[in-house]
Amino acid sequence: MSVRRIPLPLSGIVAALAATAVVLLPQAAATSTVAATDSTAKAQPTYVYRVSHSVDTVEKLFSHGFDVLEQRDGEDLFVLGTAAEGDRLRAAGFTATPESAMAPPAWTPPKQRASNDQLSPSDEGETYYGGYHTVNAQYAHLDQVAQQHPDLASTVTYGQSWLKSKGRGGYDLRAICITKKQTGDCQLNPNSTKPRFFLMGQIHAREITTGDVAWRWIDYLSSSYSTDATIKKLLDTTEMWVVPIANPDGVDIVQQGGDSPNLQRKNANNSNGSNCGFSGQIGVDLNRNYGTHWGGASTSSSPCNEVYKGPSQDSEVENTAMEKLFRNLWPARRGTGTTDPAPADTKGIMMTMHSDASVVIFPWDYSATVHTGNDASLRAIGRQLGSITGYQYGQAGQVLYNASGSTDDWAYDKLGVASFTVEVGDNTGRGCGGFLPEFSCQASFFWPKMKPALVYAAQQAAAPYANH
Repeated sequence: MSVRRIPLPLSGIVAALAATAVVLLPQAAATSTVAATDSTAKAQPTYVYRVSHSVDTVEKLFSHGFDVLEQRDGEDLFVLGTAAEGDRLRAAGFTATPESAMAPPAWTPPKQRASNDQLSPSDEGETYYGGYHTVNAQYAHLDQVAQQHPDLASTVTYGQSWLKSKGRGGYDLRAICITKKQTGDCQLNPNSTKPRFFLMGQIHAREITTGDVAWRWIDYLSSSYSTDATIKKLLDTTEMWVVPIANPDGVDIVQQGGDSPNLQRKNANNSNGSNCGFSGQIGVDLNRNYGTHWGGASTSSSPCNEVYKGPSQDSEVENTAMEKLFRNLWPARRGTGTTDPAPADTKGIMMTMHSDASVVIFPWDYSATVHTGNDASLRAIGRQLGSITGYQYGQAGQVLYNASGSTDDWAYDKLGVASFTVEVGDNTGRGCGGFLPEFSCQASFFWPKMKPALVYAAQQAAAPYANH
């Protein structure tokens, strides 16, 4: 089978994936981590397939259980899988062209970690795949920032991961609030004096760039108060909330691959199905499980599917904990109709990061044919974020594909909070695309792009609907 190179801008996906074994996970172990796939599965090469796109292609791909990458090139979509997946694509009637083949290298998992209940400052330096921080490192980092900057930072534990809730290891769910503290700041009170800007990383575990951007954002805010007038003004007036890892069980599966990270997308909940094999993956897609327009576009009822929506809306403890946190950060300001607007004086911005489609998305995600009552304001902020990053902007179905049960749709739907998804990617052909870009891309490419975008978004938190 001949294999040709992906034309720009998709070359980054292949460059990143070709550098590592692509390992999908069959089932969870009864420990803090989930077992890696067996040696037979690891021996198979993995391909990226280009699939010609038509109006109903996305839903057909998801319904057949294919791993559709969060990337689009014109009207073409991309699927990750083995040679057998290529055969299955063609048998299902799709026009699928192999873009690149990736042979699996040697796979050596890192040393098993103790529970994150016993973190020490040294854990902050624990990394994998050239410098990406493990869950324990991210959490030790939150503690260190809070200890070093008590006038600025406070940590919050807002729930438990699925594995921890079942007594099977796992992790707490943790956030940090950064602001120049005054009485009442950083409290779980929706009627805060200061507006709130919220940033989330790694709800899809394999999207490792997003966790690194969150780490750098935390450092930038906490270290710049006395030296950067823009950050001083922001921290004097705004609470900055960050959840660097929204899916720690899933990230633990990723990091267990060491220099060959496992491409786990979902959480570790294997109670709905655990015998997924190489062509599937245990867990629930947390970005399809939120209780808003649940079960619609780009979701599946199959537990091994990459976009498995879960047995019911809000079935996952990671999501119910996040929803509770959101309700403690913002009051509900919007009616129940799809076109009911949030009032012009609504405060707050919620931003979740994904990779790597290089787009800026705002509600509604579930359907591009329905616009919110605050569409003009959301679109204006999205346009500016797109200008800063060089990304396209629009509703999900306009720039990528419709998706139901998402974080940003929930935050806007239930609370009226101005909400955005930034798909952090490389649309320039620099070679920093894909789920697993070289770690050097973070400092040289992604952070310089995202830092001004995050500053701009945070500056809008005081009045996102009034000024646009």
